Amino acid sequence: MTDHVDHVARNRHYWDETAAGYHGPLARDHWARTEPRWGLWGTPESQVRILPPDLPGTRVVELGCGTAYVSAWLARAGAHPVGVDVSEAQLATARAMQAEFGLDFPLVQGSAEDVPYPDDSFDLAISEFGASLWCDPDRWIPEAARLLRPGGRLVFSRYAPLYALTVSPEEHRATDTLHRPHFGGLGRIDLGDRVEFVSSHGEMVRTLRASGFTVDDLIEIQAPAPAHREFDEVSSEWAHRWPSEEIWKATLTG
Repeated sequence: MTDHVDHVARNRHYWDETAAGYHGPLARDHWARTEPRWGLWGTPESQVRILPPDLPGTRVVELGCGTAYVSAWLARAGAHPVGVDVSEAQLATARAMQAEFGLDFPLVQGSAEDVPYPDDSFDLAISEFGASLWCDPDRWIPEAARLLRPGGRLVFSRYAPLYALTVSPEEHRATDTLHRPHFGGLGRIDLGDRVEFVSSHGEMVRTLRASGFTVDDLIEIQAPAPAHREFDEVSSEWAHRWPSEEIWKATLTG
């Protein structure tokens, strides 16, 4: 419980005081997109098919919504989203975007590990580098299962384990060298002012299955060449050779 309280409080402070300052200016561009584009490399929805075809009328919870641009895409497509995020600063930006773009859906401040909605409230749970990176999978995935109706779907994107293993502790950048052991080096990753969670593929499969999910797909994303932009933490050249991020799709089958 101490670790749980610690990582939630630390990540809330990190986003409110640091990260929201450089993610906020990106919100308008994300909200304005006519086609969803996912992750670092802007992978188009037409390529990965994250969203279900029967989206209109679907009840959706976005776990770790940040500035809620994913929920905005879903609302425009006819879904009924609810955005949940621990950061008040991020939600303030989301509210400003709602006013600017004329969209209205619930925004709830709180941890995706403990969402104030009853069981079976949603048809789809989604997270793009939200709960899927910043929350303990042993807590947020069972919570997603609780929130979903039987047959509901879970989709999320996160850093690939290989990326996490190759990040240099000095440069905080993916390299061609393994800097962490696979055994003992993944899971909860303490970065001082924040905590990230990157489970191995085996651990993620076991966590999903223990919560009643069946894995439908795992998509390892390859960066395009040329890429639309570069990132401090990983170059497009690196991510064209190895996956820096991945997308999971699962169904709650009980």
